[in-house]
This record gives sequence, C-alpha cells and structure tokens, in this order.
Amino acid sequence: MKIQITKGHDIRIAGTPKREIVSIGKPEKVALKPIEFRGVKPKLLVKEKDTVKRGQPLFFDKQNPEVTFASPGSGTVSAVNFGPKRSIETIEISLDGDDAVEHEPVRFHAIPGLEREHVKSAIMKGGLWPLIKQRPFNGIADPGGNPKAIFISGFNSAPLAVDIDLALSEQSGPFQAGLNVLSTLTDGDVHLTVSEGSVSETMVNAERVRIHYVNGPHPAGNVGIQIHHIDPLNPGEIIWTVAAQSVVTLGTFFTSGEYDPSAVFSVGGPSINNPVHVNGIIGMNVGSLLKDRLTDGPARIISGDVLTGKEISPDGFMGYYDTTVSVIPDSDDREFLGLLRPGTSDTRYSLTNAFLSSNSDAFHFTNQTSGSKRPMVPIDAWEKVLPMDIYANALYRAILAEDFDEMEGLGLIECDEEDFALCSFSCPSKIDVGSVIRMGLDMMEKEG
Repeated sequence: MKIQITKGHDIRIAGTPKREIVSIGKPEKVALKPIEFRGVKPKLLVKEKDTVKRGQPLFFDKQNPEVTFASPGSGTVSAVNFGPKRSIETIEISLDGDDAVEHEPVRFHAIPGLEREHVKSAIMKGGLWPLIKQRPFNGIADPGGNPKAIFISGFNSAPLAVDIDLALSEQSGPFQAGLNVLSTLTDGDVHLTVSEGSVSETMVNAERVRIHYVNGPHPAGNVGIQIHHIDPLNPGEIIWTVAAQSVVTLGTFFTSGEYDPSAVFSVGGPSINNPVHVNGIIGMNVGSLLKDRLTDGPARIISGDVLTGKEISPDGFMGYYDTTVSVIPDSDDREFLGLLRPGTSDTRYSLTNAFLSSNSDAFHFTNQTSGSKRPMVPIDAWEKVLPMDIYANALYRAILAEDFDEMEGLGLIECDEEDFALCSFSCPSKIDVGSVIRMGLDMMEKEG
C-alpha cells in the first residue's frame, strides 16, 4: 500500500546529521526519569549506593505492579532525585562493568509459536513493557488490552531525527525477531511503514507484517498520521505502537535473554560541529553525546526533535523514548522592527516563501518565537500543515470549552500533541496547539 501525504512541511534547519555512525565509547552515567512516564505512579525498588545489573528493575507502577522499568546499565545507583511532592525525577546510575540479568532465551524460529500470555509475561519480567505504547492517549500500553493492530513507523520525518534506514542497516535478524514477538500480541495486523525511497533490506524484506510505503513532508513519519490514513481509531478500539529501534530491543531480548539498551542517536542542529549519528545507550547522559561538538555561545539542548522535544541541562539525561539531540542557539535578542523588518530567506524563515531568495537553504534557527501570543487569527494556518481529516480550529475551541461530546465527535481520540507540533510552529498567533491537544486528551482520559 502506498500513502501520499500532501499537507505538512519539512523544516529546513541547519545541522542535519551525516549518514554515518560513530562510536564514542561507554558513557559515564545513565538514568531513568519516572516523571516522564505519563500516568505512572512509580514505586522505587532501589536506593542510593545499591549495585544494580543491566536489566534489573529500578521501579514499578503502583497501578500495575507487573509493569517494571529495567536499568539500562550496570553499576551503582549514584543518585535518586526527588521533585515537588516527593515525585521521583531521576534515578542515576554510574556505570561500572556489564553484568546483566539473564532470562531464558528463545530460538528465533520458535518465537512465532509462543503463547500470547507467555510473551507478555516475558516482556514484563524483562522490564521492557514500557517500550509498547497505546493509542488513544499515547501512554504505556495496558497489558490486559487487546489491540486491533500494532504500528511501527519505519522512518523519521521530524527535523534532525535519526535516519532509521541507517540505524537498522545491520539489524535484520533482531528486527525480524522483534516483529515475530509483536505478531503474537494481536489478532490483527502488524503494520510497518517505510519511506517510499527506502532501500533498507531490514525493513523492505520484513515478514509477518503489512508494509506500507509513505511519501510526503513531516509529519508523514508520525505514527499517529499513519494510523489515521491506514487503520483509523474508532471509539472503544485501541492500537499499540512501537518505535523501530525498540523492535530491535525486543528481538534481541528474546533471542539472547538479556536487555540490550543500545540505540543509534542523532546529534544535530545549528549549534553542533560535525553533526552525526552516534552509537549510544538509552537514557545516557547528554554530555557524552555532545563532547567536543558544541559551537561557541549560549545553546539550548533538547532531548528529542526541535518541535516536540524537551530542554535539558548539559549534565542532564536523554529521555527514555528520545534518540535525537537537537541543539540550537539560545538567544534573547529582539529583532529591530520585527515583522516590518525587510529580509531574505537567509535571515528570515517563512513557510510561504514570503521573503526574497529561494528559501531553500538550511536555516540557522534559534529559540526565538519571533513574537508573543496574540489574538487568534483563523486563516487556515493549522490546516495547511495537518494531514488529518480533522477540524483543528474547532477541536481547539471544544477543548477550551471542555465540551467532551464535541471533542470526541471531532476526532480527539485519534490525536496526539506531536501531530499538531507543526500547527504550533506555523501559528501566526503563537499558540501552543499541541499542549492544548494534550490537555484535552488528559481530560478525556480522566473522564473515562
């Protein structure tokens, strides 16, 4: 099946990572951040100065004690940091050695014959269930749920994101093993989306999946957009999603009996020298990824892409689901004359080519929003970059009015804030549309 996405926009940001993977050695520290798992009430299983193995559970969800969260490294718990109301913000581990919790491995060809409950139990015992997420609401999947399908996005369209073709170039065995694992978890289809120009044998030759070729600008690579065009969500239905590199993690876990947190990260942005792809570990300290790569001057470091990521400090840690480090200049300078100031595409970025020149070169974005919030102007700016059959403006208003019937009728359950990130980027009123979508989803989930 071929899917052509016409709405959207590929942001031309400077610092695109080269198509090569470099090794930087073992990081000094890794961490899990319980606070980033939406809806999870964590209960610690370790304390400071404890020795832990790779794959050992660090905490579990009080609401579902079988869902544990595995340590991505072996060493000593160097810090447990708490936030307001004793919320657990980070569990830091200073790496030392490579001891791992061992589980019973499964032969590659035996995986498809495993019972569903056995597979679920094995994933939860390994602390890897959080790799599987669920729509609607985009939280950790309910182990007792019965998804009508499972989706894997095989390419990233977000700016500066990891090149999945490159990341999976030598992972055909583990990737197929992971697909075999996922195929046991649903009676429906496992969908794998691939960029139309992909030459990755790992993905185009994958078995036990339905392969879809997708073409178009960002957010074509977002799994929510793909679900919308392939198998839309209806009320009462659920769909599970898994990141492409997480499929490899699951496959490796079953065939080796150990949790391997390795992943390929992209490091890029206008404030990066020699942007590249890097071999790393989930939850690693960002300083190891940025060593000798930052340009001079203040910079904002983002765990994730520039549209949906979160700012972290230079001594912070990557998010559990993030494999992109974006770094942009941090500036508080205000432009003289603002929008009245003449310019070219070298100095001003426009989605509509409103300035002179071709507007095709990579642009050196900063953290500036080029304006403050202002009255809402409904000029279809959101709709031009949202490739979903959803009235974004009406949905936004329904959420602010807390009209649950209207929210559901307008298709909120199909949405996630990442799918509306370009709406925020293009909004002439500087409205953070994605945060309002998340507010609506949280209200609807709480309402039940």
